[in-house]
Amino acid sequence: MKLMTRELELKLPGLYSQEEVEDPVAVAKWFCPWNGWTWWATEYNPSERLCFGLVRGFEVELGYFSLDELAEVRGPGGLRIECDLYWKPVSLSVIRANMDRG
Repeated sequence: MKLMTRELELKLPGLYSQEEVEDPVAVAKWFCPWNGWTWWATEYNPSERLCFGLVRGFEVELGYFSLDELAEVRGPGGLRIECDLYWKPVSLSVIRANMDRG
């Protein structure tokens, strides 16, 4: 499965375009089926395949992540990181609030 479709690419704002936005919207979501890591993108640079957004891993933090690096990850039985095909864009504050609820 491709991590980035052309349709999704066109929906994502460019890198640095959301810097002044108080509560940016996560347009895309990727997840790791075997360990719970999740990446939500608010910005994207297609030439570098670099995203900025919220990452839930060892910590919950804002940062940059590479789709090429995510595509290289292999888990048990050859599992890969997946794009959430049913994701509906939502603000980062809603995502964080849902994390706090458990």
